[in-house]
Amino acid sequence: MQERLLLAIFVGGAIGAVGRAGFEKAFPATGDSWPWATFLVNVLGAALLGYFVTRLQERLPPSTYPRPLAGTGLCGALTTFSTLQVEVIELVRNGHVALGISYMVVSVIAGLLAVYFTTVTVRRVSRR
Repeated sequence: MQERLLLAIFVGGAIGAVGRAGFEKAFPATGDSWPWATFLVNVLGAALLGYFVTRLQERLPPSTYPRPLAGTGLCGALTTFSTLQVEVIELVRNGHVALGISYMVVSVIAGLLAVYFTTVTVRRVSRR
């Protein structure tokens, strides 16, 4: 069973990493403007994590593989807090201190709001 669990995480991680790479290629960071790719994947990943956790834990019967595949694998590889940190440092080093700080603050708040609103929406749909 351990091998299947690791395979589920691996498959989800591969999908998430390819998705993030696609965003990075479409919206490359320049070090002097808002890093849209990282911002979008982090907010999207937070929303997906809110959806998966709520849906899989509260609405569907327990299962061994969907949570590690979607939560740990997909969302873990799609989101990238370390890249956010590097981009904030890069913005500050390039003299864009206010932009770096606002990017950091807005990213965290947007991620928390994405989880919250996704969770509320999934719960409302489940009550119908």
